[in-house]
Parts: sequence; C-alpha cells; structure tokens
Amino acid sequence: MGKNIRNVCLVGHSGHGKTTLAEAMLFMTKATSRFGKISDGNTVLDYDKEEIKRGFSISLAVAPITWKNTKINFIDTPGYLDFYGEVAEGVSVADSAVIVVDGKSGADVGTELAWERASERGIPKAFFINRFDDPEAKFERVFDDLREKFGSTVCPIVIPMIDGGKVVGFLDLIDMREYVYDKDGKHQEAEIPASFVETAKKYRNELLESIAVTSEELMEKVLMEEEVTREEAVEAIHIGFNSGDIVPVICGAAATLNCVDVLLDQISDYFPSPEVANKAKVIDGEEVKTVTLSESDPTSVFVFKTIADPFVGKMSFFRVMSGSLKRDTSLKNPEKGTTEKFGHIFTICGKDMKEVEEIEFGDIGVTTKLANVNTNDTLSAAPAALPYAKIVTDEPCMRIAVAPKAKGDEEKISQGIQRLCEEDLTLRFENNPDTKQFVLTAAGDIHADVTLSKLKTRYGVSVDTSAPKIAYKEAIKGRSDVQGKHKKQSGGHGQYGDVKIRFAPGDNGLEFTESCVGGSVPKNFHPAVIKGLEEAMQEGVLAGFPMVGLKADLYDGSYHEVDSSEMSFKLAARLAYKEGMVKAGPIILEPIGDMKVTVPGDYIGDVMGTITKKRGRVMGINQAAKKGYQVVEAEVPFSEVADYPTVLRAMTQGRGKYTIEFIRYEEVPAQNAEKIAKEALAAKKDEQ
Repeated sequence: MGKNIRNVCLVGHSGHGKTTLAEAMLFMTKATSRFGKISDGNTVLDYDKEEIKRGFSISLAVAPITWKNTKINFIDTPGYLDFYGEVAEGVSVADSAVIVVDGKSGADVGTELAWERASERGIPKAFFINRFDDPEAKFERVFDDLREKFGSTVCPIVIPMIDGGKVVGFLDLIDMREYVYDKDGKHQEAEIPASFVETAKKYRNELLESIAVTSEELMEKVLMEEEVTREEAVEAIHIGFNSGDIVPVICGAAATLNCVDVLLDQISDYFPSPEVANKAKVIDGEEVKTVTLSESDPTSVFVFKTIADPFVGKMSFFRVMSGSLKRDTSLKNPEKGTTEKFGHIFTICGKDMKEVEEIEFGDIGVTTKLANVNTNDTLSAAPAALPYAKIVTDEPCMRIAVAPKAKGDEEKISQGIQRLCEEDLTLRFENNPDTKQFVLTAAGDIHADVTLSKLKTRYGVSVDTSAPKIAYKEAIKGRSDVQGKHKKQSGGHGQYGDVKIRFAPGDNGLEFTESCVGGSVPKNFHPAVIKGLEEAMQEGVLAGFPMVGLKADLYDGSYHEVDSSEMSFKLAARLAYKEGMVKAGPIILEPIGDMKVTVPGDYIGDVMGTITKKRGRVMGINQAAKKGYQVVEAEVPFSEVADYPTVLRAMTQGRGKYTIEFIRYEEVPAQNAEKIAKEALAAKKDEQ
C-alpha cells in the first residue's frame, strides 16, 4: 500500500556522506550483510566502475529498505556540481529530501543548491548533520550557519553532547533524553546529565521557536512560556514538516551508525507517503495543471532515469504515479502514440535487480528493453492521459571537440555518445556543420571526462579532445570591379572564359545579378558563373573561412564560339572572386552570443569585470527569479567563453550559472583578426 512507502532523496554537497549514510541504513536494516566503504570500492550504491575508480558518486542509485513495516526507497544522488542532472532526476520522484551536511565544513555550496532543488520541487526537507565521530565536528557553528542561511524553520531535534571536544552522546530534544551509542550502533536512553541541562534547554527553546509557527495556540503557549507537551511537539513537527514550515535537524555519524536509527524513525513516523504527497503536475497543451494521484486511478508511470547498459540493454527507472503496475501490462505513451509492454518488472538496490509480479502505487521500479522509452516519458493505461511535467535542468555549457584516435571510428563515436545522451539530460552532442567537428557539451570538465571514459569502457572508442573551432566567416566592407579571364590552349579545343564582375557587400549568401549587354557573356554560361562564385565562397581570401554576404554583378565579359565552356566560365568566375575579394576590404566575422549570467548579487562586479576582459558588452542587469540573485545580460564573442564554465564556477563557488545563444556575426577587431588568420592558415598547412 502507498501509505507504507517513503521515497526519500539524499542530497547535499560532495563528500558530506550521503552514500555512507545510505550504506549505514542498508546495513542497519539488514538489507546488506556488509557495511560498504567508498574507500574500499565495495559500496552497494557506488557500483559503477567510474565511481569506484574516482571515489565519488556520479549517478543516482536507488536503495529500498524496510523499517517498522515501512518501505523506504532512498535515492542517493551525487554531490559534485557537474552531476546536477542526476539530482534533478532523483528529486523529481521523491516525496521528501534529507540534506546531508558535514559536521566539520558545514553548509557548503552543494547544501544551498540541494535546498533550492528540494524547494523548487516543493517537497519537505530535513537535515542530517553528519560526522560527529570526528572531534573536529562543530555542532554550534554548523547549526547557526544553517539557521542564518535558511531561517528559523531549521528545527533541532537531536543534537550532539560534546565534552572536551569529544561526542559522548546525543540529546533528544523532544523527549529530553540522552542517547548513548555502543560500537554496534545501538543506543541506551538515560537522563540528561546535569552538565548538559542548560545546553538541552537552549536548543529545546530553539525547537519551540520553530514549531510555534504551526498554530496560533502553540505560538501563544511559546510566547507565554507555558509548557508544550511531548504530544503537542510531535504533532507540530509532523504538520510543520509536511507543510515545509519546519526543517528538522538530526545529528549523528553514519560511519559509526550513531543516530541512523533516529533518522529512520523520523522518516517512518513523519515523512510523507505517496498517499499524502499525492499531487503531480501534468502538461495540457500550453498549460501546466496539478492533479491528484490515487491507487484507484488507471495505472500510469513516469520514467525518471535511463541507463543504456551494453549487457542488460536499456534500463528504464520509473515511479508508479497512479494505480499499480503488474507484469505484462501494456501502457500507452500519450506523446509518442506508442504502446509498450512491461514484460519484466524489477525492484532495484544498487545494481542488483529482483523480479517481481507487481509494483505498487507510489513505489519505484525498473524495467528493461523498452527501446522507444526515454527519460521524461509518461506511460499510462488511461486512453486520454496527460503527460507528467518533465524534469528540467540547466543547459550544459562546457563544449569540447572530440575526434577518434582510430581512423574510421566516427560512426562508433556518434552512436556511443548518442546512447550516453539518452541516459543523461545534461549532455548535448552535435556534428557541427560549420567546423566539421564532433562537439560534446557537458556540465563541466569532470562530467565531460566521465562521459568520455564511459564511451571507452562501454563502447570501446577512444577519442582525442580539443577546444572546439569557432565558426568564423569572412566578408567584405568595400567594393571592387575586376576581370577574371581563363584562357588555355593545348591542342584541339582550348578553354576560354572572360567575366567582368562588380563585387559589393551583401546581406547573406550570394546575391547574383547580371547587367551584360549585347550578349558579351551568353546566358547559358551564367549558371556556371554563379556556381564558380558559390564554390569560391567556401573559402575566404584572409584565412580560408567561408565568405558570407556577397553581391556580384556580372556586367561584361567575352566568349569564344569554339573554346568557351561552362567549366571555363566557372574558372573565370573563381579568378574574379580571388582578385575582387582582396581589393574589396576583406574582414573576418565572429559569432556573438547573447549571454545571461545569473549570480548572487555580491558577485555582480566580478562578473562584469570578466565579461569586459572577454571583449564583451554588458547590456543590463536585472533581478533574477531567485531571491538575492541578479542576471547580467551581455553580448560576448563565442571565441572568448570556452573556459567560462570553469571561470564562473571558481568565481562564485558554484553558485553562478549562465546561458549563451547565438545572435549575429560581427567584425573581429584588426589585432585579433591577424592572429586568427595566422592560426587558421597554419592549421590548414598542418592538415595538408
């Protein structure tokens, strides 16, 4: 039944202990007989070869456990900023989030981003402050930091008892009791020692301050300093947590199992079930609607993650949004119009799948070999079903060019990366028609490195990487009037073509006109002249970049009745082009992007400084939708922003993001043009 299920996403900054906490819960509930360690490479959840090699999570993993007759699906997500797409996928099907915070470093950037993602999704949040087995963990500093960043909704529930820099136990502020843990993670309850009574009272008052917002009666009691009973506190926490007015804080140490049982109790007792968190957004044309989900409705599922496993085949992770899903059920995709049969359905724990006959309302499962199903797809038994709102992530901005190490592997690269794109919402891939390069766009350098490592291990393709070429163009600023004559005699028929052409700047492409009089160039040769010019425009005269925006008026010429041919006039046109472009003031054009940089207000000056250094023009500053953030709008050459993802991340500690879209071409400044031309010509020489 949906009421006995909890879907909880573990989020937070990298290295704060999310995976260790999940492993602790698996071990404590006997879902696994071994407490896996990241350093040993034997965790249930970081099972991918890349994760084992690197020592951190790179993709979400699902771990179901049972506690107090409640099934809890933990969705462990990466903390590295590059893998925000995995977090978005995990949060999309969670009904609550536990934000794991390191007791030493406190609320890092990843903590703030985790809070934002859970808040955007509208799900309740709780903090688990970890690592209180480390003497350097400082509760007071970390808790105060959380309250300063996220407000008085941050509510202490269980806090550490620190004596002489060492944690000697934990204080339960609801029952006002002490928990003392043994080496096996089991605790004994006791009266709070006299030396900790004042500390307990201080944080109990913090708890009361937080829960007072849940009702006027409770607010009045707290203001009048009247006693709040345990039952009232528990009820207030339950109501406040589910409404988002209270964010409980539980302290512990995942590595030593301290307070892991308390967290499990809280999840089982207070966290919402699918029956409580029974709302979802659907897309009805241009409108987004909220619907109520129920076990009695027709079956529908939402696919929130895809893995293209070369051995198992395509694996589709889904949540049963309504009804229940039985094996061999066929469901329709309302957007694609296709019908898919769920021949086998599984529950999954890490990489281990267990086949089942049915997956209940609100539960999470996996199926395989649904070839036409991808992440964000809805499948439903209802004939007029509306698709569920799709997972939306920030656009990736780190662009790298990839080329095969082995000749002839281009097709393998394309197919392999396309499959990886199917399972990763934050990857883009194109064969750029202007530069003739394969270009991979990732969320960051680590993300790109992991992607190419997967390409090698899964699909056996090794690549070389480089900065993507910029799609420069050439144009002319002036006018020219030239003659192109092709004349060749070598026995038999000769070759003769003669054209006089006026060149001028145009809008785009080739704008050809003819004003010949007296048939100096017969009309049947005009197409050859046009073709000769179009072919010549593939390479400009400065650096070999394509020529754009050219007007050409054929106003005179001559022909030979025997020796003239289409080829002769095509070659004559090319000769005219080469001379005409040199005389008409050739220039190099570069693509300009409309850049929008969203950062906290404190970083506006730094952002404007970097944009100016990159030859950009700041067009304006606007308020962002996110509180405390602003958007710098600028026009910047694409050639200057290759490293901007790294620059912006370092400058803002990962808080900033940006988008850039092509808007037009502009003339490159002379000093830059000379350098660009020199490099382009040298590159062409190397290729020959």
